[in-house]
Amino acid sequence: MTQPSRGPRPTGAPRPQRSRYVPRRKVCAFCAEKSSQIDYKNPAQLRRFVSDRGKIEPRRRTGSCARHQRALARAIKRARHIALLPFTAGHTRTAAVLVSRA
Repeated sequence: MTQPSRGPRPTGAPRPQRSRYVPRRKVCAFCAEKSSQIDYKNPAQLRRFVSDRGKIEPRRRTGSCARHQRALARAIKRARHIALLPFTAGHTRTAAVLVSRA
């Protein structure tokens, strides 16, 4: 089966070149800055690694290494447990309450 034509192109005309997007390698912030510690009692530091919906950001998004991503997840869960970080976003919780009252 042949591919459908995407429009007339004169024979012998060069194909337009696309610029290739090459993502820059992300470096783990904790490996780069050796003095930085992951602490569950520091919610300002942990908020960088939590989405606006309250989810833990994946490694591919934050650029942290596997070792520090595990430590981050553990610290975020501990901070949630003692109410330093929310489990969900505030607007999600208020919407759920409004729906349940109706």
